Amino acid sequence: MNRSIQHLIVFLVLVVGGGWIIGATNLPGPWYAALQKPPFTPPNWLFPVAWTVLYVLIALAGWRTYERVSDGAVMQVWWAQLALNFAWSPIFFTKHWMWPALAVILAMLALIIVFIVLQWRKDRTAALLFVPYACWVAYASVLNASLNVLN
Repeated sequence: MNRSIQHLIVFLVLVVGGGWIIGATNLPGPWYAALQKPPFTPPNWLFPVAWTVLYVLIALAGWRTYERVSDGAVMQVWWAQLALNFAWSPIFFTKHWMWPALAVILAMLALIIVFIVLQWRKDRTAALLFVPYACWVAYASVLNASLNVLN
């Protein structure tokens, strides 16, 4: 197996596996169920489906970037957004810190946009892989803010 494919597998395991572990260990539970929700809240089953697809896209963009520049600024942005991504669920669902979670998700959205901008001319495919992620996180940010206001 060539080195690039090995890197791809590592990225997929890290991102998808890490995301699943974070999700499985920080479940919404009764606290979230009791919150007043805005009318645009999606059904609970949609979250793991959407995040699995997004985690694959995030991993692919990270792998493409790593293959080109393993230690550049754009890769640091990729790692930083992933750290914030993995931090959000424990902050929101486990700690119930809704306002700090909003700060985290907004910072994550900013880094996602920075990644897209940095990659746009260098690796348009990697940038485009982050567009659905940016859209979902923007939506999730509005949802997080709405939950904060309603509760």
